[in-house]
Amino acid sequence: MISPMVHLFTDQRCLRHAAPPGYPERPDRLSGIVDHLQARGWTAQAPGEAARAAARGAVLAVHEERYVERFERAAARGDGLLDSADNPLSPGTWEAAWAAVETTLAAADQAAAGEAAFAAVRPPGHHAERAVAMGFCFFNNVAVAAGHLLRRHGAERVAIFDFDVHHGNGTQHLFEERADVFYLSTHQYPFYPGTGAAEETGRGAGEGATLNVPLPAGTGDEGYAAAIDGTILPALRRFAPDVLLLSAGFDAWQNDPLGGMRVTEAGFRSWGERLGALAAEVCGGRLLAVLEGGYDLRSLPRLVEAHLAGLAGGSPSPGRG
Repeated sequence: MISPMVHLFTDQRCLRHAAPPGYPERPDRLSGIVDHLQARGWTAQAPGEAARAAARGAVLAVHEERYVERFERAAARGDGLLDSADNPLSPGTWEAAWAAVETTLAAADQAAAGEAAFAAVRPPGHHAERAVAMGFCFFNNVAVAAGHLLRRHGAERVAIFDFDVHHGNGTQHLFEERADVFYLSTHQYPFYPGTGAAEETGRGAGEGATLNVPLPAGTGDEGYAAAIDGTILPALRRFAPDVLLLSAGFDAWQNDPLGGMRVTEAGFRSWGERLGALAAEVCGGRLLAVLEGGYDLRSLPRLVEAHLAGLAGGSPSPGRG
């Protein structure tokens, strides 16, 4: 059975990526979540030396070295943007992006040991392409973790279920020609970034290892439950991953300013229950959730807590370092 706890991983350096006034992806998204969870009994763990040592190789296995160098130069020059207006730079962005990777790798190591983990990080990652920053994302945290699990932990099959309201174009493209990583996504469609049609199912050796379930604006708990129960969970069972990763975006929330869906707190909790049970069933509880979107600052902390409670079996079960 799945471990009756979810281990929380975060790093204060993730807060150093500053945001312009009015920008939705800002530091208090993360600080609000972590403060709330700690008040509720979670003990946050920071990445250790092993994760820091693994970070550069793990990033370069996913992103082009020229892109990483270009990002570093732009940050060092004090540039205001990287690649698009959605990716503002600040003096702390470079450090925050690496902190997000290192924290995610530490959480992946915990998940590989058979205990569920949540990486509370920013900047988010699932829009980041191999050589392009976009959609608030610089390094693709969940993709970096997937590669790390395959290389360092001997996983043969890794699944990534992305329930952010926006399609994870970067994650899909990074793995669409591989059969050992199964990318599944529920998302509002048509919507930013324009990818994620049902016909996108992978390419070459990866044909069939991408599953998109596009949903119309206004979809709520019942529509998501139908997609998850009817399509996502059966596909995950057939694939039988060694580790289940979640791109955990909370912007399908009914009051999120950047989404158009109608999901409730109970909906996020129920997804957690289903996914936690599935991880216990097919991969020995090896489950890693990585924070992506979610921009209603007032509600985001309790939505995250509800989802983690579901992953832990339906009631809050904080992991303690």
